[in-house]
Amino acid sequence: MAHYLNLNKIGFLLFILLSVPVNAQNDSHSTPNYPNHPVRMIVGFTPGSSTDVAGRIFAQKFNEMWNVAVTVDNVPGAGGVLGVARVAKAPADGHTIMFTGNGAVTIASSLQPKPPYDVLRDFAPVSQVLSMPSVWAVYTGLKVSSIGDLIALAKSQSVTLSYASPGNASPQHIAGELFKRIAKIDIIHVPYKGAVFTDVIAGRVPLTLQNVGAILPLVRDGRLRAIAVTSLSRSAILPEVPTVAESGFPGFETISWFALLVPKGTHPSIINKIHQDSLKILATNDIKTKFHQLGVDLAGSSPEELASTIKNDMEKWSKVIKEAGISNTE
Repeated sequence: MAHYLNLNKIGFLLFILLSVPVNAQNDSHSTPNYPNHPVRMIVGFTPGSSTDVAGRIFAQKFNEMWNVAVTVDNVPGAGGVLGVARVAKAPADGHTIMFTGNGAVTIASSLQPKPPYDVLRDFAPVSQVLSMPSVWAVYTGLKVSSIGDLIALAKSQSVTLSYASPGNASPQHIAGELFKRIAKIDIIHVPYKGAVFTDVIAGRVPLTLQNVGAILPLVRDGRLRAIAVTSLSRSAILPEVPTVAESGFPGFETISWFALLVPKGTHPSIINKIHQDSLKILATNDIKTKFHQLGVDLAGSSPEELASTIKNDMEKWSKVIKEAGISNTE
């Protein structure tokens, strides 16, 4: 009789164990129910900036897909650094996402003696979602129609050339300094606060290097002449404009990109979901049309590819910044 009771107890225990879901037995391998409350998307730039506009498009689409509120929280300052620092301290539960440009991630850390975060240590890459080359453009009265013309004019010493950028230590400023070094020319850098073209259109500053999204309307209207794009291959936005690489500088590439990142320690399944859903967003026709109109190329890299891009860009730009003596002070 005692033996029969023991068998019953064993059977009962086996029933209980088998009734417990596998995920509940091992929390370390559980798949979180995500998202289960509102999500914040941190953008380190002001409302209306290119990063903000792109981020809001993704936030709206995530909102529709996830059926939870996905709100954009603008935390501007220090070239995007303040927003990135905010995300670095957020809980690693996927409910705080960073939408950022490459400047705040791969350039800012080389401009500050003690940056408030370590990109490689504090963040988990999700996906590079968009890319955007910069464009060398000139005042229409300047007799320059190509990179070769520009270099010849700069080396002739018949004029003192200057170029406008959207700001000191901006990606375009640093790209301009890289170009000057490899082309062995001297052009004076004139930083503005954002995409300001008045002086270039008037010829007071005859050259500018700006991202394609900002300069596109002026090129299309004929108020400025585009002579080269800085992507490795021609941009679908301006297919008639040659690249710097094909203009005598093979391998030259300096692009701006936008990406999604989350705090380090975020569950892999959450990272995968955000990544896969971002790819679905990029595949929709309305998004393709919208970003094409904004002058932005679609990307959609894997987390591993984004991690490699971040590492390579940090090494590349830190060298340029050091050699050119660039600082984030005006």
